[in-house]
Parts: sequence; structure tokens; C-alpha cells
Amino acid sequence: MDMNGFLLVDKPAGISSFGVVARVRRIIKEETGHKIKIGHTGTLDPAATGLMILVLGKYTKKAAEFSKLDKAYETELTLGSVSTTGDKEGEIFVSSKICPKEDRVIEAINKFIGDIFQTPPAHSAIKIDGQRAYKLARQGKSVKIDPRKITIYGINHIVYDYPKLSFTVSVSSGTYIRSLASDIGEKLGTGAYLSSLRRISVNKFNVKDAISIDKLGFELIKQNLRLDTGVAKVL
Repeated sequence: MDMNGFLLVDKPAGISSFGVVARVRRIIKEETGHKIKIGHTGTLDPAATGLMILVLGKYTKKAAEFSKLDKAYETELTLGSVSTTGDKEGEIFVSSKICPKEDRVIEAINKFIGDIFQTPPAHSAIKIDGQRAYKLARQGKSVKIDPRKITIYGINHIVYDYPKLSFTVSVSSGTYIRSLASDIGEKLGTGAYLSSLRRISVNKFNVKDAISIDKLGFELIKQNLRLDTGVAKVL
């Protein structure tokens, strides 16, 4: 049975991106008896939630087109502490008792808007000499990743109530929000880690149009499978 297209899924916390793909693949195989080729177009860490775009069948060839699209997130930082992984999944240590004023926080945030160079976190899926960086980091090995040019288009809806700092951020492909959180904390002199992350859009595709994996079934997958990406029009 042919199933070609892409699917918008709202990933909950506590499951990996691969886990989402595996669940959809299993549902289809149980119904049809066939193993369908499925991939995703941008990893979300297990603790993160939000929009994932899955590509099925012949549309797996379009995965790279989707992965290059800009993204937007709802983000929460915790100031005054740092994490070994950059988010709440790692070991967390108190780093500062400094409580910066709101105008200082906003000033620091605004310095990151535009084209900047960002160093991806050591606990990332980037390959170093054929191995994933996070695997090397977990083994206690030194991980060196060169800075990369990324673009932060805008940071809005800033809410600050120390130690929590939340905002929405729109970014280019390849941006690591964990690194942004760490960099903001360093700029403020307080340290910071990413305590919550939700992907709300990938270019024109919004999480509001995605289906929850808790509701996933074969019929719902068929009904929500999209065939016309229009990706080339928005790149």
C-alpha cells in the first residue's frame, strides 16, 4: 500500500523524535502489514514538545527541504543555574545569586537578534569524526564543535520573573535554543539553562494544525496526510 506525504504531529514530553517515528510506523504496519518508509525533519529533544513534520514514503526524499525551513519556539530559561546538557535533563548546579533587573535582561536578549555565530551544545546530534557529539560527551570525552552562523529573526512576548525568563523566538534552521539559553545566561553573568521548550511552527506549518500522538490511529493518519508541500515556494 502506498502512503506518500507528510504529517504534522504534536510531540509530547518524554518521548524521543525517533520514538514518534516508530509509533507511526508501527500503527501503519499493524493495519496494512507493510513497513512504510518514514522519517522526521528536525529533532526535538525528549523533554521538548511541539511540532514535528514526518515524511512518509516518497516524501522522505523531501526531508532536507523541510529541515532547512525557519522555526519558532516558546522558550523558558531558568537563570542562576547551569546544566551539563544545557536543559533540565542534565545535572543542574547553582551558578550565581545575581538577580538582574528587567531592563538589563531585555538589553541582553536584544543583543542576540540578527546574524550571529553560535556554538552548538556538546550534547547534540552533530557528528564528530563519524560519532554523535552527545555520545562522546556522555563518555566524558572532550567535544569541540566550531561556531556556526545562524539568524535569530526576533524575540518577543518576554516575561521575566526571576529566576524564570520566557519568550517566543523565531530562528533559522540549525539554531540551538539550548545554546541561546546558555549564551543569554553568560551575557547576564548569572548562568542559565533551558527549562522548557515548545516548537510552535516550522515556516508556514503551525502546531495548531498538528495531531497529538495520543490520538494517532491509522484512519487519522490517512486523513491528515498532506500531499502538496509548497516547500519550494517558502524556502
